[in-house]
This record gives sequence, structure tokens and C-alpha cells, in this order.
Amino acid sequence: MTRPILVAFDESPQATAALRHALSTYDDAEFHVLHVNDPREWSSVDGIDGIFYSEAAFEQSQEAAEALLEDAEAIAREYGAEIETATEVGTVAETVVDYAQEHDVGHIVLGSHGRRGLSRFLLGSVAERIAKRAPVSVTIIREENPKADA
Repeated sequence: MTRPILVAFDESPQATAALRHALSTYDDAEFHVLHVNDPREWSSVDGIDGIFYSEAAFEQSQEAAEALLEDAEAIAREYGAEIETATEVGTVAETVVDYAQEHDVGHIVLGSHGRRGLSRFLLGSVAERIAKRAPVSVTIIREENPKADA
């Protein structure tokens, strides 16, 4: 049996393109679609006590993740495929790599936001960190592929 394909999924067009690429390229594969809920997106910094985590913001982010993964399931149905979805809390690159190891994934597919120059230097590249740390091969989709929509 072949090992599953992991697709990292967020609300970006690049992630949608990555999912479409995986579904159209790996016909009979088992697909895991992972959304990482990064605490930095639902927390704030308090100058006195450090980092403040809002339970309401976390719950809202979890609801948004569920809706996002429903969108992924709808895309999979367009290809006649079923996917296993999951949401994990953590930093994106580390969580994707950990998930791949824990679920014996055979390949990772993800979108790249294509930042360049100073923006890429300051923010780093999640896709690059995943590619460097992943225990398996990684396909990075840089832009939407019109052929995948056909």
C-alpha cells in the first residue's frame, strides 16, 4: 500500500492550487489535508505579562478552520476523491513536519506564497522550512495551475 499524501491547507489560492495539484496528480492516493492553527494568529502581546491567549479568538479560529476544511472536502469531491482532514495547533512548519512523521506520510504538497526580497528575509519561508526538515519529498506549488482546473 502506498503511503498517504499530505497537503498543507490554508485560505490562500496557493493552498487551493496545491490541493488541486495533488488530487489531479496522485490518482489513487490516500490524502490527508492538514490545517495548522497557529497561536500567533489568535493571540496578542501584553507589555506587562507577555503573551495573552484569548479563548474566544481561539474558538473563532477553530470554527474558521472547520469551514476551510469543508471547502477542501468540496474540492476533493470535484475530483471524485475522499480526504482525511485534520486541524493541529502549533507553528506551521514544525507542525506539518511532525504530522508527516506521525502519520507515515509519503509525500507533502503545499503552496508557496512567493514572497521575495526583504519580505521573505524578514518573514522566512514556511515552505522552505518544511522542505528542509521534512522526512519525505515535498512539492511546492508557486502559483495556480490553470491545467489543474480542467
